[in-house]
Amino acid sequence: MTTAHITSDTDELKALAEQAGRDLEDASALEILQWATETFGNTFCVTSSMEDAVVAHLASRAMPGVDVVFLDTGYHFEETIGTRDAVEAVMDVNVITLTPRQTVAEQDAEFGPKLHDRDPDLCCAMRKVRPLQEGLAGYTAWATGLRRDESPTRANTPVVGWDEKRRKVKVSPIARWTQDDVDAYVAEHGVLTNPLLTDGYGSVGCAPCTRRLLEGEDARAGRWAGRAKTECGLHG
Repeated sequence: MTTAHITSDTDELKALAEQAGRDLEDASALEILQWATETFGNTFCVTSSMEDAVVAHLASRAMPGVDVVFLDTGYHFEETIGTRDAVEAVMDVNVITLTPRQTVAEQDAEFGPKLHDRDPDLCCAMRKVRPLQEGLAGYTAWATGLRRDESPTRANTPVVGWDEKRRKVKVSPIARWTQDDVDAYVAEHGVLTNPLLTDGYGSVGCAPCTRRLLEGEDARAGRWAGRAKTECGLHG
């Protein structure tokens, strides 16, 4: 698919995103992604934390060879890197790995070791937010795997909305899905998932800031446990 002819005017893009959010609220995830790929062509990409490959798989059905952007923070579990490699090997997608400007060793030398314990917001800003900002520069729209049922902070996620921070259209095709919907799709299509999801983890982030869930906790409670922090800054 070639690049679609789409306006570069941010006001028009914002209006387009907000209208699509209303029009596609009841559409299927695949229909939402078909709209996105038809509208934005090669200026559309999927971002994936490699917690699972559900959105990447859906997007590959809408646009084979779609770019799938992965942030390698330097702190990932081995299982997460393995999931990325497996997705790249078996799915019809183009995996693009982004890395921070500094290695972990270089960051430790400048800021001291374990910055994630002392200032997790700064660590996330340097190892996630800035690399994604730079990596998405050539795209007009990006897709995420956000779901409304994951946490209270995500309860109002639109299926298509406007990302004011990056001035891009943000697509969340499975926003209305539940965990049961995800599990059913994984089972039906044999989609790759991170092995940690069957080892007590509800959400998989960087290893130093992620723990297994306790009984009755929501899916993201294991991220930055014991802190007021609930998001890395990519989505809020």
